[in-house]
Amino acid sequence: MSWCDRRTLLWALAALPACGFTPAYGPSGSASRLQGQLALSDPEGEPGYLLNRRIEDRLGYAPGGTYRLYTDITTNQTDLGTTSTGATTRYRIIGSVGIRLTDTATGQVLLSDTVDSFTSYSATGSSVATLASERDALERLMTILADRIVDRLILAAGNLPA
Repeated sequence: MSWCDRRTLLWALAALPACGFTPAYGPSGSASRLQGQLALSDPEGEPGYLLNRRIEDRLGYAPGGTYRLYTDITTNQTDLGTTSTGATTRYRIIGSVGIRLTDTATGQVLLSDTVDSFTSYSATGSSVATLASERDALERLMTILADRIVDRLILAAGNLPA
């Protein structure tokens, strides 16, 4: 990097606080308002467990938190690839999670939204390998969805009541 480019970068970094930029995970960032303050609804089945585990990894475990997050998970599996004989070689799992964030003290709904994504897995190995691929794909999908939920919550945290 040339000296001129470094000066430009330093000036840009110095100007960020002046424009109101605050890191989400910084001391006064919006994520700090949610860390250790989010109680999750009871998981329903393996997808719910995987989703809750990832959200707790990112925002912490707080069964008596200030906010409660309710989730409604829907998954749908479809054929993605087939051979000329009609055997399925690849599957796609489409997932959608409806979220509702409430204030635990008042019960007021603070945020209502839906996030969705998809992933796929191969079914060309043995039945054991296909089952392992399916479980791995479900875990990947729930991780993607949980990360999108956390991102959405962090964006909304600035508007949450203190």
